[in-house]
Amino acid sequence: MADAAQRPDGLNVEGDSVVLDAKGLRALAHPVRVQLVGLLRKYGPSTATRLAERLGVNSGTASYHLRQLGAAGFVEEDTERGNARERWWRSVHRTTWFNDPELAEREPAAALAYQQSVAATYTLRTQQTLSELQTMPRAWRNTFDMSDWALRLTSEEATALYRELTEVIARYRRDAPETAASAPEGAERVAVITQILPELDAPAASSLPSGPHDEEGGATS
Repeated sequence: MADAAQRPDGLNVEGDSVVLDAKGLRALAHPVRVQLVGLLRKYGPSTATRLAERLGVNSGTASYHLRQLGAAGFVEEDTERGNARERWWRSVHRTTWFNDPELAEREPAAALAYQQSVAATYTLRTQQTLSELQTMPRAWRNTFDMSDWALRLTSEEATALYRELTEVIARYRRDAPETAASAPEGAERVAVITQILPELDAPAASSLPSGPHDEEGGATS
């Protein structure tokens, strides 16, 4: 069992995870780098040329960002696969954690750039699934869901909700390139994206108009 690290908010983190510090945050404050790390974690070691094809960028751009990620400790050369003509890269970690309010205050521009890059990656992933949805087998089409639930919580309740969600997700099988072959027949990759989005600029309950109204939220399948 891998050694556990402690996340800034007290949640346990697996030993194959990285908790962002200022250097790491600045290194990941670019959408291409966020996507490169994600691809290496999802599909395993690869070359700059192959990664560039997946991202729709030129190989020089991919190589540059891979070198920057390497200098920051997020990726490393896979010397077992590399040769004089081809340089292979692999991810050093399986997951990234960033939940340090003090760091976000010290590095506001980098924190915002990183979070926007992550959000853009999630949006792209959703759009790709939507584009492929009609060609999927019916059983998998029926698992697709996008839901929006409007809740009214205290900050403590929101933290408790997050912890409960992560505990539920942790009960299921993690996806990794090296474990794909041992997964049960019929198992496919599924992305579960959680977002807790405070809306502090919403009007107070007492100022809302009285009478019937529609509640935001629901599911589509």
